[in-house]
Amino acid sequence: MIGVAPPAYDPAAPTTAHTLPVGSPGTVRAYVAELLRRHRRAFALLIGVNTVAVLASMAGPWLLGDLVERLSDGAKELRLGPTVALFALALVVQAAFVQQVRLRGAMLGERMLADLREDFLVRAVGLPPGVLERAGTGDLLSRITTDIDRLANAMREAVPQLTIGVMWVALLLGGLVVTAPPLAATVLLAAPLLIVGCRWYFRRAPSAYRSEAAGYAAVAAALTETVDAGRTVEAHRLSNRRIRLSDQRVKEWTAWERYTLWLRSVLFPVVNLTHTTVLGSVVLCGGVFVIQGWIDVGQLTTGALLAQMLVEPVGLILRWYDELQVAQVSLARLVGVREIEPAAGDESMAPGGRHVHADRVHFGYREGVDVLRRVSLEVAPGTRMALVGPSGAGKSTLGRLLAGIYAPREGRVTLGGAELSRMPAERVRAHVALVNQEHHVFVGSLRDNLLLARTAAGDDELWSALAAVDADGWARALGDGLDTEVGSGGTALTPAQAQQIALARLVLADPHTLVLDEATSLLDPRAARHLERSLARVLDGRTVVAIAHRLHTAHDADVIAVVENGRVSELGSHDRLVEADGAYAALWRSWHG
Repeated sequence: MIGVAPPAYDPAAPTTAHTLPVGSPGTVRAYVAELLRRHRRAFALLIGVNTVAVLASMAGPWLLGDLVERLSDGAKELRLGPTVALFALALVVQAAFVQQVRLRGAMLGERMLADLREDFLVRAVGLPPGVLERAGTGDLLSRITTDIDRLANAMREAVPQLTIGVMWVALLLGGLVVTAPPLAATVLLAAPLLIVGCRWYFRRAPSAYRSEAAGYAAVAAALTETVDAGRTVEAHRLSNRRIRLSDQRVKEWTAWERYTLWLRSVLFPVVNLTHTTVLGSVVLCGGVFVIQGWIDVGQLTTGALLAQMLVEPVGLILRWYDELQVAQVSLARLVGVREIEPAAGDESMAPGGRHVHADRVHFGYREGVDVLRRVSLEVAPGTRMALVGPSGAGKSTLGRLLAGIYAPREGRVTLGGAELSRMPAERVRAHVALVNQEHHVFVGSLRDNLLLARTAAGDDELWSALAAVDADGWARALGDGLDTEVGSGGTALTPAQAQQIALARLVLADPHTLVLDEATSLLDPRAARHLERSLARVLDGRTVVAIAHRLHTAHDADVIAVVENGRVSELGSHDRLVEADGAYAALWRSWHG
């Protein structure tokens, strides 16, 4: 069999573009087995109706063979009435059950696809905090869009059709064995050709399709990152470099596309040759068998028609099995999240107070590269602490550790003596919340957006939360009040209003400790000042750790921690640190002029 080498690439170019893992064959098989167990009744029903449909389709060859046999025996009267009646009945039964096969197959596919989507979402949400945040945007987008789209066709069509095809072939071969046993062996003459061709193809196809999927993820990542950072790209004149990178990624992806297309262009002629070999061997060998008297003409007629009927289910199997090669890669990428240990929490862990303590903490995003080193910090209840320092010093990382988003590599971060990394995520969020510049309005009603924080809240509590952040005025002016549809396709909200919704959720969740990462820094000055007044009411009486990118935030804090090179270099009040004339004093002078 002639072969070509798969595309060769620069070793520096990624052949995979994922942060989340791709599921191993064992993980994929285990998940498929789980799906089959969930839907075993639907599978059994599909096989049952398909069996009836195939048996009905075999009535025609059997009746025609019987008719030919009677003619060869010199029958004077054929009595076609019963034959035509049986044939018509078989057609009606076949049509009815084929319709049921399609209906049951489509229903089964949709149910499995719904399970897959739900399983992926539930598993992804249950991942340890920070895992998805560190995942590549392009990889995440390609998994939840392209991979789901590819699997949609497989779940709706490939799995039911493959089941139908396998049953179809088994029943036809069984019918051939019963009708004309010697002819059944002649069908196997084409088996070596089909086996060799399929073995050649399926040894190469899975890895090629995986590389194709990874190449598409790399394209998506390059394009998404360029669009997201469009202004930065323009400001630093990186357009040509980003275009060259995108062109390279597209070139790599299309090379794999061409390779998989070439694999299919070899397989399909082999399949067509197999069909011709099956029919030819049955007719030629059958003729010899008739001459030798081993079978009669009627058996040959029935056997030839059954062999001809094998063409469609064999083609069906190979077509949808090829489709499943693409789907298997997408399925492996989706079930890969099952190989990440879910966030494990000790339900017995409960904080004994509101005291936050970081004890000799080390943390890094990559193995062997620590962003924070031997950081120790205490935040007393009700304290307002500001984390300041140069860009890239580790302020935001430390804030996320204190909020329980990340777990330290070494050391401990505790709340009331309970280690945050060992507490269930839901319990952590009940006590500590992170508020940053990012805010999201979900598609749905305003009420639904607020109930995310506390599902049992009544309308009075929702209005009180909106009033607490000065949002009740514009909210009451909406056409349907709390029932107004917001988000994409609904009422458009300004960035300030979207942030107010996020703060209202915070009021409803009512955590006693907040980590603020400049929640108003992306708003225009007027909106920022208005929102800061709303935020001040939310912060009243709570412990606050503010990551201060603007030093006026630090000026008002009770305690300031200066973070430099992954360490806390200074700790104290504003006046004390200015008097000390250290790193904070230098920052204050450079910012204050």
